[in-house]
Amino acid sequence: MPKVVYIDHQDNEYVVEVENGESLMQAALDNDVPSILGDCGGACACATCHVYVDPSWMEKAGEPSETETEMLDGLIDPQPTSRLCCQIFMSDELDGITVRLPESQF
Repeated sequence: MPKVVYIDHQDNEYVVEVENGESLMQAALDNDVPSILGDCGGACACATCHVYVDPSWMEKAGEPSETETEMLDGLIDPQPTSRLCCQIFMSDELDGITVRLPESQF
């Protein structure tokens, strides 16, 4: 099963197996990864699942949709690699993807 590596702001790593088609947000919630809130349940309406995708994975993670881009504009500390992990869905191609978690989702 493909894996995702979540790294919190204190450099703690959480390696989680994720079924293909499942969002990285849902996988984080199901596995008690801290700092991912997912308040809107994955509807791309709140930005409480903000992550920084490792630059080496940006191309494979894909481009954010227009709706996601609008949500990213309201972040406290957006970076060029910012994404909402509710909008990244696991596939074999993303096996090993690494995302960093911001210190706060607000």
